[in-house]
Amino acid sequence: MNRQTFLLRVGALFLAGPGILYGAPAIIYVVKKGDTLSEIGAKFGVSVRELKYRNGLKNDLIRIGQKLKIPDAADYLTGVKSHSDRIKLNRLKWKYIIAHHSATPHGNAKTYDKVDRRHGMENGLAYHFVIGNGRDSGDGEIEIGSRWTKQLHGGHVSKWSYNNAGIGVCLVGNFEKTRPTQRQMASFTELVNYLGNGLLGGKYKFMVHKEVNATLCPGRNFPTKAMHKRFN
Repeated sequence: MNRQTFLLRVGALFLAGPGILYGAPAIIYVVKKGDTLSEIGAKFGVSVRELKYRNGLKNDLIRIGQKLKIPDAADYLTGVKSHSDRIKLNRLKWKYIIAHHSATPHGNAKTYDKVDRRHGMENGLAYHFVIGNGRDSGDGEIEIGSRWTKQLHGGHVSKWSYNNAGIGVCLVGNFEKTRPTQRQMASFTELVNYLGNGLLGGKYKFMVHKEVNATLCPGRNFPTKAMHKRFN
């Protein structure tokens, strides 16, 4: 599937879709007069939903002097590890980790899942993981799709051999026009290192989408050379 078609995703928000896993907090923020959850979230690139989840809040009400836990980008991996420990991992299946961009500045796992189902993908979200940019999910937030939890093949490239054996990781953003955020890249490198060198014991090949298909993905501003040097 040509990921440039994801321009259709801009502005589309849906409530159903894959779950999001959260990591341990690394920052404590003390609420000041006039603060709201949405303003605090925007400041740190964290969703209101995530703030409420991490702090056990049942509504949007906060009080002056209240201490809120703000998760750090790299710490999102804590949730990924915890969840991966509970699934039946098919280590022999996975031979590649393939990086993508969404080709749109907006979106998250839920919106992409909805679009992929509309394109006829029975298993929904084409990727195994989506890393947010702070707009429709937290900046650096790692969302896990059902293709990972169920250990299913991907739908992120057009060659079956790579879909069947490749873990697809998508960073939200159009990296032909902008660069990934620092928190996105922190989460991305932590995730790839954990998957490839941790779970797969180094027996994998790191790739980007354009090395599989004729496409610009993941964009000229994605640090492809640096990531190859780091992981291959």
